[in-house]
Amino acid sequence: MSVRTDGNAGQADHAEHVNGRTWQTWQDSWDRQQEWYLPDREERFRVMLDMVEALAGPEPRVLDLACGTGSISDRLLKRFPGARSVGVDLDPALLTIARGHFAGEPRAQFVTADLGDPAWVDKLPEGPYDAVLTATALHWLQTEPLRALYGQIGGVLREGGVFMNADHMPDESTPRINEAAHAFDKARREREREGGSQDWIAWWQEMAADPELSGVVAERYRIFGDPAAGDHAHGEVQSAAWHAEALRSVGFAEARQVWCSPEDGLVLGLR
Repeated sequence: MSVRTDGNAGQADHAEHVNGRTWQTWQDSWDRQQEWYLPDREERFRVMLDMVEALAGPEPRVLDLACGTGSISDRLLKRFPGARSVGVDLDPALLTIARGHFAGEPRAQFVTADLGDPAWVDKLPEGPYDAVLTATALHWLQTEPLRALYGQIGGVLREGGVFMNADHMPDESTPRINEAAHAFDKARREREREGGSQDWIAWWQEMAADPELSGVVAERYRIFGDPAAGDHAHGEVQSAAWHAEALRSVGFAEARQVWCSPEDGLVLGLR
């Protein structure tokens, strides 16, 4: 993966409205689309921020890793007025929404960088950071590149800093439980789809149809591929136990799962 790394690459104008829609509208539609897949998404964020406060205090300097539209940063800054956030991502379309949504907010800044490039850390504002947070993003990476990324994350955290990853973390030791949970969730999503809920592909198609955003969406498709063709095809998922072991193996003092749903988990590593 590679893309220009200047902070304004492919960025639309930071006006309040884009083609009649506010940046808040795009942020809200992203949240609704994600919640269709993750009905307990807000609970994950609550636990994540609870642990930030418990381990890093109420005024943390946070790296929002693979930040997308800035969902974590949005909740972080609303909860902690003294917090600061640096969001990093490669996706020019999602970063356009993030930069538009947070325009004029001095506590938030965004960096374009490729986490698959070992030099991504060189593009960050100088650390160290009190916390590194990420959600529903790192399953795009294969196993060993993810372990290497964990080592880099440890390098940008202060001693005693905290890392949290909320993502798909299946437990293959319980196949019948997994099958039942998957079937239940699939039926829930089908019911909600009939009520008008928007899935991943439909959301991207709507953004691509916006003439003022179609350019950054096209750039995004060049980097990651068309969502309709399966843009997660090269990623891998691992259990929460694997994530905890991987964090300990690269130097984190402690690591364990601090929250889970039937199919997802939140793993915390303490530097």
